[in-house]
Amino acid sequence: MTVYKSFYSLSHTPFAKDVKTKDLFLSENLSETIARLNYLKETRGIGLLTGEPGTGKTSALRRFVDALNPSLFKPVYFPMSTGSVMDFYRGISKGLGEEPRFRKVELFNQIQNSVKDYFYEKKITPVIILDEMQMASNKFLNDISIIFNFSMDSQNPFVLILAGLPFLMDRLSLNQSQALAQRIVMRYKMGALKKDEVKKYIEHSLSLAGATHEIFSPEAVEAITSRSKGWPRLVNKLAVNSLLLGYQLKADIINDDIVFKASEEAGI
Repeated sequence: MTVYKSFYSLSHTPFAKDVKTKDLFLSENLSETIARLNYLKETRGIGLLTGEPGTGKTSALRRFVDALNPSLFKPVYFPMSTGSVMDFYRGISKGLGEEPRFRKVELFNQIQNSVKDYFYEKKITPVIILDEMQMASNKFLNDISIIFNFSMDSQNPFVLILAGLPFLMDRLSLNQSQALAQRIVMRYKMGALKKDEVKKYIEHSLSLAGATHEIFSPEAVEAITSRSKGWPRLVNKLAVNSLLLGYQLKADIINDDIVFKASEEAGI
């Protein structure tokens, strides 16, 4: 049990990473992200989702996937940070329910045939999410353009979401990636929470945790907003560190002095 929970009369741990997608704070940024992803779902094809670390890309993708009708969509998630490029191809193939082949050309054919089988035979649209794509080599980005080219690019029996840090968008603008960049039908860059949203985000997170009274003073919220610059991951980190420090100091209300000290200890 988290030490500060009983002290602040909380029934659950606040600002946790494993919050249910239905309980995510629906910021203007998250709402727009979901709207863009839903547009991509309807049109099919390739989409690009970027954002700085800690903006909530993964949370947005989780919410989008959890809302998909399993009888109509087959989600497959694979992060680029996991293993080699061949492991990546095998991960996509396995995610589609196949026993991955060993040779690259066979894997390409296997992935394409599986996508077509889902879409045309099973009437299910594969939704393939490739994360951490800023780490992908130019050769791999070119391979993606080849794998997801059906009937000479006249059909899109799939949804492909490329997610990563903002400079992924810059990389796709380079000449060697033009073939892929020109086929992207949806682009969106996630940003930070607005100033007034940070307060609502903190209140929302504490409410989910069972808070029944004020825990952070208005000055403390202002301090968190200033130090975090609205990035959700930093808001979470600062809030949790402040709660821990507040518990140690036996402070009924977290004030801005506690937040600033917690910020210094966390290096924020």
